[in-house]
Amino acid sequence: MIQLSHILCTLLLAKSAISAPAVSSSPLSSSAASTIVQKASSTISGIDATVTVPFISTDPNEELWGPESDPSVPVPQRGKLGAPIIGPTNPELELQNADLLAPPTTDHGTVGNAKWPFSLSHNRLLAGGWARQQNVQQMPLATAMAGVNMRLEAGAIRELHWHKTSEWAYVIKGTTQITAVDANGRNFVGNAGPGDLWFFPAGIPHSLQATADDPDGSEFLLIFPDGNFDADATFLLTDWLSHVPYEVVLKNFQATDPSKFSRIPAQQLFIFPGTPPTSDTPPEDPQGQIPQSFVYPLSQTNATQLAGGSMRTADSTVFPVSTTISVAEFTVNPGGMRELHWHPTMDEWSFFLEGEGRMTIFAAESNAATFDYQAGDIGFVPSGMGHYVENTGNTTLRFLEIFNGDRVQDISLSQWLALTPPELVKAHLNLDDETIAKLPKVKPIVV
Repeated sequence: MIQLSHILCTLLLAKSAISAPAVSSSPLSSSAASTIVQKASSTISGIDATVTVPFISTDPNEELWGPESDPSVPVPQRGKLGAPIIGPTNPELELQNADLLAPPTTDHGTVGNAKWPFSLSHNRLLAGGWARQQNVQQMPLATAMAGVNMRLEAGAIRELHWHKTSEWAYVIKGTTQITAVDANGRNFVGNAGPGDLWFFPAGIPHSLQATADDPDGSEFLLIFPDGNFDADATFLLTDWLSHVPYEVVLKNFQATDPSKFSRIPAQQLFIFPGTPPTSDTPPEDPQGQIPQSFVYPLSQTNATQLAGGSMRTADSTVFPVSTTISVAEFTVNPGGMRELHWHPTMDEWSFFLEGEGRMTIFAAESNAATFDYQAGDIGFVPSGMGHYVENTGNTTLRFLEIFNGDRVQDISLSQWLALTPPELVKAHLNLDDETIAKLPKVKPIVV
């Protein structure tokens, strides 16, 4: 009876999809039933292979900003779902997060928060600049990377220091001069302008100083491959020496005049005013200079032009010293989209520089969530999770995809399907031959 019931269910499902002749409810012999099933199997098409589940909805799931009569008032409703807010509300914040207020019906389950605006980070104000950060305390999902946004007035110095992790940077505005000395005693001095990068391996002592190239000094983004990184927990030169007995300081530097070291600051400086540098020539070094540059002029590289925007990349293939962080800088034209893709082994820390966009993250097990981003926002996608970035504004969307690995790598959904045997794709998605033939065998990247 179990076998017969299974056969009848199979036939009824096939009937619903292909309008097959009515199936008799009278008992069938095992041999007759087997013959029918074999015949159906030999002629069944891709569209019948998924009749055990319904097809997806073709209804649009665009951002909703509220009722048409008053689009400035967002309402948590999508079709017949939801209801207006009758309690306290924050319309300005909700307008920036329309897909949290009224999620697409395709969202489901639980995905950790994947958005953090730097404007919500506590800012540390100092003479000469400021620093604000994001780590797991602000966005618990981002366990693999943390970010710091820092501003230095012209001449201001981020004091000599080092970290347990490497440091990667993208210059937003102005020019920053960096210095470093490695474990072999070799030194380095270099300048990074707008759109350029720098990188310091873990433990390498270094400094940052804004030049006078821009009267506003410089502002930059720092990335660390550790979600627990805390900018306040770095090893600072002044902090160290102010916590060493004075006689030990004198002995270490073999000082014959004790007064020469009496003006060491009593506490850390972190950021402080200074005189803008006038040269990028390092001091003469008997050990020589660091052979691999810690600066990469990303702004001077040619962008790859794509159908819907452009892309620049920098990883260890062109910036050899950057062994723990890599980046892709994208522009997406209005109406365009960074295609559906995922990163096989790397997490993605995103930073939005211009425009407006949205991203849906697919986290497996039917979990998916959509987030909206504006300039100054941070996004995060754990490795393996499928996603896209869509330009939802009327201007160019520009953002960084930053990875905790030395190579920029992704898997394109379109390319994957185009390079898979067509019959397999048909069996999954019920696409016809013409549609499959148009799938791109080269990654579109931005469409």
